[in-house]
Amino acid sequence: MRILKTVLAIAVLIVVAAAGFVYLAPGSALHLMVNAMRAQAGLDLKEIRLPDGLRYVYLEGGQGAPLMLLHGFGANKDNFARVAGLLTKRYRVIIPDLIGFGESSHPADADYSPPAQAGRLRSFTHALGLTGLHIGGNSMGGHIAMTYAALYPGEVKSLWLLDPGGVWSAPRSMVRTAVETTGKNPLMVRSEEDFATLLQWVMNKPPFVPRPILNVLARERIANYALEERILREITADSVEPRVTGLAVPALIVWGSEDRIIHPESAKILNRLMPCSRVILMPKTGHLPMFENPRQSARDYLTFRASLQQ
Repeated sequence: MRILKTVLAIAVLIVVAAAGFVYLAPGSALHLMVNAMRAQAGLDLKEIRLPDGLRYVYLEGGQGAPLMLLHGFGANKDNFARVAGLLTKRYRVIIPDLIGFGESSHPADADYSPPAQAGRLRSFTHALGLTGLHIGGNSMGGHIAMTYAALYPGEVKSLWLLDPGGVWSAPRSMVRTAVETTGKNPLMVRSEEDFATLLQWVMNKPPFVPRPILNVLARERIANYALEERILREITADSVEPRVTGLAVPALIVWGSEDRIIHPESAKILNRLMPCSRVILMPKTGHLPMFENPRQSARDYLTFRASLQQ
């Protein structure tokens, strides 16, 4: 009994110390958590500078056919780290911070439209020597992934589209309605409180994150506000629908049934436009299926990839 009490006392001390670390040094705590998540997923942090001077910072891990994963608006490469850990045993996974986000270059005067971003990514993939590329993307990343495949169809073997953007003929989403009625876009972060609220919009059941950690994450968005405002205008001005009409690249379209950012009916529109596509609607899931339900996301993707080999 005395040993049990001692073990319990030590466990309590560890929990208290960890909580204290999070609240006293949230930046350091976040750094440790992110590094641990990457290590568990088998991902290494790398960077490359292109001939035009742009710097891409990216995660890479695994072996096999290359799979490039593209994050959404306001996000970064770590949005895919959880699901990547279930894929690196089968594929060479590359997850860049898109230009304008994360640790990659943030040129103030660049063109951030999906065709421009796709062109830069092509330079990135060529610099890495990637061929026979499979591309996955969430939200803005899916918009860019489809654009990449439409512009360079001979270089893309398949698409994994997780609540992708660019289908603006779909019914109004909750976010779009909020913008039209209030004049404020919940995707834009001006304050720490805005960021905390954003999580309620993008996920059906957001995980608990200590407020000091949320505040650290918020500061990156706040610092990038002016650039993100311009990027969002350029994204929403670009429709992917005419670009992908008739696109024969095999595509798995995944949508969270509770997506408040882009209406789930968008999946049906894309399915009609892309003749080699199939749709999975994920129940009780919001705008980030690969983050909210990484196991099902990975399982469905592995099934999709296996079907391509038949």
